[in-house]
Amino acid sequence: MKNLIPILTIAFALALTSVPAQSQTVELKIAHFVTPKNSYAKWIAAWAKELEEKSKGALTVKVFPGAQMGPPPKYYDIARRGQADIVWMVHGFTPGRFPLTEISNLPYMVSSAEVGAKMLNDATLRSKYLDQEHKGVKPLMLWTHQPGVLHTAKKAVRSVEDMKGLRIRFASAPVKDMIVALGATPVGMPPTQMAESMQKGTIDGAFTDYVGAGLAFKLGPVTKYTTETYSYAVSFCLCMNQKSYDGLPANLRTLIDESIKGREKEHGQAWDDFDDVAKKLMMKAGMEPIVLSDEENRKFRDAAAKVVEAKLAELEKKGLPAREVYKMMTSLAEQHAKTSKSFWK
Repeated sequence: MKNLIPILTIAFALALTSVPAQSQTVELKIAHFVTPKNSYAKWIAAWAKELEEKSKGALTVKVFPGAQMGPPPKYYDIARRGQADIVWMVHGFTPGRFPLTEISNLPYMVSSAEVGAKMLNDATLRSKYLDQEHKGVKPLMLWTHQPGVLHTAKKAVRSVEDMKGLRIRFASAPVKDMIVALGATPVGMPPTQMAESMQKGTIDGAFTDYVGAGLAFKLGPVTKYTTETYSYAVSFCLCMNQKSYDGLPANLRTLIDESIKGREKEHGQAWDDFDDVAKKLMMKAGMEPIVLSDEENRKFRDAAAKVVEAKLAELEKKGLPAREVYKMMTSLAEQHAKTSKSFWK
Protein backbone atom coordinates (compact mmCIF):
# COMPACT_ATOMS: atom_id res chain seq x y z
CA MET A 1 0.00 0.00 0.00
CA LYS A 2 2.85 2.34 0.82
CA ASN A 3 4.22 1.80 -2.70
CA LEU A 4 0.75 2.00 -4.26
CA ILE A 5 -0.15 5.43 -2.90
CA PRO A 6 2.62 7.31 -4.75
CA ILE A 7 1.80 5.40 -7.92
CA LEU A 8 -1.88 6.32 -7.67
CA THR A 9 -0.96 9.92 -6.94
CA ILE A 10 1.18 10.11 -10.08
CA ALA A 11 -1.50 8.37 -12.16
CA PHE A 12 -4.14 10.82 -10.92
CA ALA A 13 -1.89 13.77 -11.75
CA LEU A 14 -1.31 12.43 -15.26
CA ALA A 15 -5.03 11.92 -15.70
CA LEU A 16 -5.66 15.53 -14.80
CA THR A 17 -3.19 16.75 -17.40
CA SER A 18 -4.92 14.64 -20.08
CA VAL A 19 -8.35 16.20 -19.49
CA PRO A 20 -9.00 18.57 -22.40
CA ALA A 21 -8.89 22.21 -21.37
CA GLN A 22 -12.06 24.18 -21.80
CA SER A 23 -12.28 25.25 -25.45
CA GLN A 24 -11.09 28.79 -26.12
CA THR A 25 -13.01 31.40 -28.06
CA VAL A 26 -12.46 31.11 -31.82
CA GLU A 27 -11.84 34.33 -33.73
CA LEU A 28 -12.99 34.58 -37.34
CA LYS A 29 -11.84 37.33 -39.70
CA ILE A 30 -14.26 38.47 -42.41
CA ALA A 31 -12.91 40.70 -45.19
CA HIS A 32 -14.55 42.57 -48.05
CA PHE A 33 -13.80 45.51 -50.32
CA VAL A 34 -16.70 47.96 -49.91
CA THR A 35 -17.32 50.65 -47.33
CA PRO A 36 -19.25 49.89 -44.14
CA LYS A 37 -22.14 51.99 -45.50
CA ASN A 38 -22.73 49.60 -48.38
CA SER A 39 -25.98 47.67 -47.93
CA TYR A 40 -24.28 44.29 -48.14
CA ALA A 41 -21.49 45.42 -45.82
CA LYS A 42 -24.24 46.15 -43.30
CA TRP A 43 -25.62 42.63 -43.80
CA ILE A 44 -22.17 41.15 -43.14
CA ALA A 45 -21.80 43.23 -39.97
CA ALA A 46 -25.21 42.05 -38.75
CA TRP A 47 -24.40 38.44 -39.67
CA ALA A 48 -21.11 38.63 -37.74
CA LYS A 49 -23.00 39.85 -34.67
CA GLU A 50 -25.57 37.08 -35.15
CA LEU A 51 -22.83 34.43 -35.20
CA GLU A 52 -21.30 35.79 -32.00
CA GLU A 53 -24.62 35.88 -30.18
CA LYS A 54 -25.79 32.44 -31.27
CA SER A 55 -22.42 30.88 -30.43
CA LYS A 56 -22.82 32.19 -26.83
CA GLY A 57 -19.30 33.49 -26.77
CA ALA A 58 -17.61 30.61 -28.57
CA LEU A 59 -17.04 32.82 -31.63
CA THR A 60 -15.73 36.33 -31.98
CA VAL A 61 -15.94 37.84 -35.44
CA LYS A 62 -13.85 40.75 -36.68
CA VAL A 63 -14.81 42.44 -39.95
CA PHE A 64 -12.26 44.16 -42.22
CA PRO A 65 -14.20 46.35 -44.71
CA GLY A 66 -13.02 48.78 -47.37
CA ALA A 67 -10.36 46.61 -49.04
CA GLN A 68 -8.14 46.73 -45.94
CA MET A 69 -6.62 43.37 -46.84
CA GLY A 70 -5.96 44.13 -50.49
CA PRO A 71 -7.52 45.19 -53.81
CA PRO A 72 -10.87 43.58 -54.83
CA PRO A 73 -9.40 41.04 -57.32
CA LYS A 74 -7.35 39.49 -54.49
CA TYR A 75 -10.21 38.43 -52.22
CA TYR A 76 -10.54 34.85 -53.41
CA ASP A 77 -6.84 34.30 -52.71
CA ILE A 78 -7.13 36.13 -49.40
CA ALA A 79 -9.60 33.44 -48.33
CA ARG A 80 -7.81 30.54 -50.04
CA ARG A 81 -4.52 31.37 -48.32
CA GLY A 82 -6.14 31.97 -44.96
CA GLN A 83 -5.32 35.67 -44.60
CA ALA A 84 -9.01 35.99 -43.79
CA ASP A 85 -11.34 33.19 -42.77
CA ILE A 86 -14.32 34.47 -44.75
CA VAL A 87 -14.50 36.90 -47.68
CA TRP A 88 -17.01 38.46 -50.01
CA MET A 89 -15.54 38.10 -53.49
CA VAL A 90 -16.55 38.74 -57.11
CA HIS A 91 -16.02 35.97 -59.65
CA GLY A 92 -15.62 38.39 -62.55
CA PHE A 93 -12.66 40.15 -60.93
CA THR A 94 -10.54 37.15 -61.95
CA PRO A 95 -11.97 36.22 -65.39
CA GLY A 96 -11.61 32.58 -66.37
CA ARG A 97 -10.90 31.29 -62.89
CA PHE A 98 -14.49 30.19 -62.32
CA PRO A 99 -15.61 29.42 -65.89
CA LEU A 100 -18.78 27.48 -65.10
CA THR A 101 -19.89 29.80 -62.29
CA GLU A 102 -19.33 32.77 -64.62
CA ILE A 103 -21.90 31.40 -67.04
CA SER A 104 -24.37 33.07 -64.67
CA ASN A 105 -22.81 36.39 -65.77
CA LEU A 106 -23.82 35.95 -69.41
CA PRO A 107 -26.27 38.54 -70.78
CA TYR A 108 -29.97 38.14 -69.96
CA MET A 109 -29.41 35.15 -67.67
CA VAL A 110 -31.31 36.37 -64.59
CA SER A 111 -34.19 38.81 -64.33
CA SER A 112 -33.54 39.81 -60.70
CA ALA A 113 -31.13 39.30 -57.83
CA GLU A 114 -33.71 37.10 -56.15
CA VAL A 115 -33.74 34.81 -59.19
CA GLY A 116 -29.92 34.88 -59.32
CA ALA A 117 -29.53 33.84 -55.68
CA LYS A 118 -32.07 31.04 -55.93
CA MET A 119 -30.54 29.77 -59.16
CA LEU A 120 -26.92 29.78 -58.01
CA ASN A 121 -27.67 28.04 -54.71
CA ASP A 122 -29.54 25.16 -56.26
CA ALA A 123 -28.11 22.09 -54.49
CA THR A 124 -27.61 20.04 -57.66
CA LEU A 125 -26.03 22.87 -59.65
CA ARG A 126 -23.61 23.62 -56.85
CA SER A 127 -22.63 20.06 -55.95
CA LYS A 128 -22.26 18.93 -59.55
CA TYR A 129 -20.56 21.94 -61.10
CA LEU A 130 -19.91 25.11 -59.09
CA ASP A 131 -18.49 24.27 -55.68
CA GLN A 132 -15.59 22.30 -57.13
CA GLU A 133 -14.38 25.44 -58.95
CA HIS A 134 -13.83 27.17 -55.61
CA LYS A 135 -10.65 25.30 -54.68
CA GLY A 136 -9.37 25.83 -51.15
CA VAL A 137 -12.56 27.52 -49.96
CA LYS A 138 -16.03 26.48 -48.94
CA PRO A 139 -18.70 28.56 -50.73
CA LEU A 140 -21.22 29.49 -48.05
CA MET A 141 -23.52 31.33 -50.44
CA LEU A 142 -23.52 32.42 -54.08
CA TRP A 143 -25.68 35.21 -55.50
CA THR A 144 -25.90 38.04 -58.04
CA HIS A 145 -26.89 41.68 -57.98
CA GLN A 146 -30.03 42.76 -59.80
CA PRO A 147 -29.56 43.16 -63.59
CA GLY A 148 -27.40 46.07 -64.69
CA VAL A 149 -28.29 48.96 -66.98
CA LEU A 150 -26.52 51.50 -69.21
CA HIS A 151 -25.77 55.01 -67.95
CA THR A 152 -24.65 57.67 -70.43
CA ALA A 153 -23.26 61.13 -69.80
CA LYS A 154 -24.69 63.01 -72.79
CA LYS A 155 -26.18 60.79 -75.50
CA ALA A 156 -29.53 59.05 -75.16
CA VAL A 157 -29.40 55.38 -76.17
CA ARG A 158 -32.82 54.38 -77.46
CA SER A 159 -31.65 51.88 -80.07
CA VAL A 160 -28.77 49.62 -81.01
CA GLU A 161 -27.84 52.19 -83.63
CA ASP A 162 -27.29 54.75 -80.88
CA MET A 163 -24.54 52.57 -79.41
CA LYS A 164 -22.27 53.01 -82.45
CA GLY A 165 -19.02 54.77 -81.57
CA LEU A 166 -19.66 55.13 -77.83
CA ARG A 167 -16.92 54.34 -75.33
CA ILE A 168 -18.55 52.31 -72.58
CA ARG A 169 -17.07 51.01 -69.34
CA PHE A 170 -17.74 47.30 -68.92
CA ALA A 171 -18.54 45.53 -65.66
CA SER A 172 -17.39 42.02 -66.63
CA ALA A 173 -15.96 40.06 -69.55
CA PRO A 174 -19.40 39.09 -70.95
CA VAL A 175 -20.47 42.75 -70.84
CA LYS A 176 -17.28 43.68 -72.68
CA ASP A 177 -18.20 41.23 -75.44
CA MET A 178 -21.77 42.53 -75.53
CA ILE A 179 -20.55 46.12 -75.95
CA VAL A 180 -18.50 45.02 -78.97
CA ALA A 181 -21.51 43.15 -80.40
CA LEU A 182 -23.58 46.33 -80.08
CA GLY A 183 -21.03 48.36 -82.07
CA ALA A 184 -19.50 50.34 -79.19
CA THR A 185 -16.00 50.35 -77.73
CA PRO A 186 -15.48 48.68 -74.33
CA VAL A 187 -13.25 50.45 -71.80
CA GLY A 188 -11.95 48.74 -68.68
CA MET A 189 -11.54 50.66 -65.43
CA PRO A 190 -12.25 50.28 -61.71
CA PRO A 191 -15.79 51.31 -60.75
CA THR A 192 -14.38 54.07 -58.54
CA GLN A 193 -13.17 55.88 -61.70
CA MET A 194 -16.49 55.85 -63.57
CA ALA A 195 -17.88 59.18 -62.34
CA GLU A 196 -14.73 61.18 -63.02
CA SER A 197 -14.23 59.52 -66.43
CA MET A 198 -17.82 60.28 -67.49
CA GLN A 199 -17.48 63.86 -66.30
CA LYS A 200 -14.22 64.39 -68.21
CA GLY A 201 -15.50 62.63 -71.33
CA THR A 202 -12.91 59.88 -71.19
CA ILE A 203 -15.84 57.50 -71.52
CA ASP A 204 -19.35 58.13 -72.79
CA GLY A 205 -21.09 55.84 -70.36
CA ALA A 206 -20.95 52.79 -68.16
CA PHE A 207 -22.76 49.54 -67.59
CA THR A 208 -23.51 49.03 -63.91
CA ASP A 209 -26.57 48.34 -61.82
CA TYR A 210 -28.66 51.18 -60.40
CA VAL A 211 -27.47 50.48 -56.85
CA GLY A 212 -23.83 50.76 -57.85
CA ALA A 213 -24.48 53.87 -59.93
CA GLY A 214 -26.82 55.70 -57.57
CA LEU A 215 -25.45 54.75 -54.17
CA ALA A 216 -21.94 53.32 -54.30
CA PHE A 217 -20.29 55.28 -57.12
CA LYS A 218 -22.40 58.46 -57.27
CA LEU A 219 -23.07 58.55 -61.03
CA GLY A 220 -26.26 60.58 -60.65
CA PRO A 221 -24.67 64.02 -61.21
CA VAL A 222 -22.78 62.86 -64.35
CA THR A 223 -25.55 60.74 -65.92
CA LYS A 224 -28.06 62.39 -68.24
CA TYR A 225 -29.71 59.17 -69.45
CA THR A 226 -30.07 55.60 -68.22
CA THR A 227 -31.19 52.97 -70.72
CA GLU A 228 -32.92 50.25 -68.73
CA THR A 229 -31.62 47.19 -70.53
CA TYR A 230 -31.53 45.10 -67.32
CA SER A 231 -29.22 42.94 -69.35
CA TYR A 232 -26.59 41.30 -67.12
CA ALA A 233 -25.62 40.43 -63.57
CA VAL A 234 -22.35 39.83 -61.76
CA SER A 235 -21.98 36.88 -59.39
CA PHE A 236 -20.53 36.91 -55.88
CA CYS A 237 -19.45 34.39 -53.28
CA LEU A 238 -19.41 34.48 -49.50
CA CYS A 239 -16.53 32.03 -49.16
CA MET A 240 -14.75 30.50 -46.16
CA ASN A 241 -11.24 29.14 -46.05
CA GLN A 242 -11.67 25.35 -46.11
CA LYS A 243 -9.14 24.69 -43.34
CA SER A 244 -10.75 27.34 -41.14
CA TYR A 245 -14.12 25.67 -41.65
CA ASP A 246 -12.83 22.13 -41.12
CA GLY A 247 -10.94 23.20 -37.98
CA LEU A 248 -14.06 24.42 -36.19
CA PRO A 249 -15.85 22.24 -33.66
CA ALA A 250 -18.84 20.46 -35.19
CA ASN A 251 -21.35 22.66 -33.38
CA LEU A 252 -19.78 25.85 -34.79
CA ARG A 253 -19.67 24.42 -38.31
CA THR A 254 -23.37 23.65 -37.96
CA LEU A 255 -24.00 27.17 -36.67
CA ILE A 256 -22.37 28.71 -39.73
CA ASP A 257 -24.17 26.36 -42.11
CA GLU A 258 -27.55 27.09 -40.54
CA SER A 259 -26.90 30.84 -40.45
CA ILE A 260 -26.94 31.10 -44.25
CA LYS A 261 -29.38 28.30 -45.09
CA GLY A 262 -32.54 29.42 -46.87
CA ARG A 263 -31.56 33.11 -47.09
CA GLU A 264 -31.48 33.36 -50.88
CA LYS A 265 -34.75 35.28 -51.05
CA GLU A 266 -33.57 37.67 -48.33
CA HIS A 267 -30.29 38.35 -50.14
CA GLY A 268 -31.93 38.81 -53.51
CA GLN A 269 -34.74 41.04 -52.32
CA ALA A 270 -32.28 43.33 -50.54
CA TRP A 271 -30.48 44.04 -53.82
CA ASP A 272 -33.71 44.26 -55.83
CA ASP A 273 -35.42 46.64 -53.40
CA PHE A 274 -32.52 49.09 -53.49
CA ASP A 275 -32.79 49.34 -57.28
CA ASP A 276 -35.77 51.70 -57.08
CA VAL A 277 -34.20 53.70 -54.23
CA ALA A 278 -31.02 54.27 -56.23
CA LYS A 279 -32.96 55.06 -59.41
CA LYS A 280 -34.92 57.79 -57.63
CA LEU A 281 -31.70 59.32 -56.30
CA MET A 282 -30.31 59.48 -59.83
CA MET A 283 -33.51 60.98 -61.21
CA LYS A 284 -33.39 63.62 -58.48
CA ALA A 285 -29.89 64.46 -59.74
CA GLY A 286 -31.25 64.94 -63.28
CA MET A 287 -31.09 61.51 -64.89
CA GLU A 288 -33.80 60.53 -67.42
CA PRO A 289 -34.64 56.79 -67.56
CA ILE A 290 -35.21 55.25 -71.00
CA VAL A 291 -37.26 52.10 -71.61
CA LEU A 292 -36.43 50.35 -74.88
CA SER A 293 -39.17 49.60 -77.36
CA ASP A 294 -40.02 45.93 -77.87
CA GLU A 295 -38.25 45.98 -81.22
CA GLU A 296 -35.04 47.51 -79.85
CA ASN A 297 -35.11 45.27 -76.81
CA ARG A 298 -35.19 42.30 -79.19
CA LYS A 299 -32.17 43.72 -81.07
CA PHE A 300 -30.20 44.07 -77.84
CA ARG A 301 -31.10 40.50 -76.94
CA ASP A 302 -30.13 39.23 -80.40
CA ALA A 303 -26.69 40.82 -80.01
CA ALA A 304 -26.38 39.27 -76.57
CA ALA A 305 -27.34 35.83 -77.89
CA LYS A 306 -24.27 35.90 -80.16
CA VAL A 307 -22.10 36.63 -77.12
CA VAL A 308 -23.64 33.69 -75.26
CA GLU A 309 -23.09 31.30 -78.14
CA ALA A 310 -19.47 32.38 -78.59
CA LYS A 311 -18.70 31.95 -74.89
CA LEU A 312 -20.31 28.50 -74.69
CA ALA A 313 -18.39 27.37 -77.76
CA GLU A 314 -15.14 28.69 -76.27
CA LEU A 315 -15.70 26.81 -73.01
CA GLU A 316 -16.66 23.62 -74.82
CA LYS A 317 -13.38 23.70 -76.73
CA LYS A 318 -11.67 23.57 -73.34
CA GLY A 319 -13.59 20.41 -72.50
CA LEU A 320 -16.01 22.04 -70.07
CA PRO A 321 -19.72 21.07 -69.90
CA ALA A 322 -20.75 24.65 -70.69
CA ARG A 323 -24.04 23.92 -72.44
CA GLU A 324 -25.16 21.54 -69.73
CA VAL A 325 -24.55 24.22 -67.08
CA TYR A 326 -26.14 26.94 -69.23
CA LYS A 327 -29.22 24.79 -69.82
CA MET A 328 -29.55 24.03 -66.11
CA MET A 329 -29.08 27.69 -65.13
CA THR A 330 -31.61 29.00 -67.65
CA SER A 331 -34.13 26.37 -66.60
CA LEU A 332 -33.69 27.29 -62.92
CA ALA A 333 -33.89 31.01 -63.70
CA GLU A 334 -37.13 30.57 -65.64
CA GLN A 335 -38.57 28.43 -62.85
CA HIS A 336 -37.74 30.93 -60.10
CA ALA A 337 -38.85 33.95 -62.16
CA LYS A 338 -42.42 32.66 -61.84
CA THR A 339 -42.40 33.22 -58.07
CA SER A 340 -39.81 36.01 -57.73
CA LYS A 341 -39.41 39.64 -58.71
CA SER A 342 -38.48 40.12 -62.35
CA PHE A 343 -37.26 43.35 -63.94
CA TRP A 344 -38.29 41.97 -67.32
CA LYS A 345 -42.03 41.93 -66.56
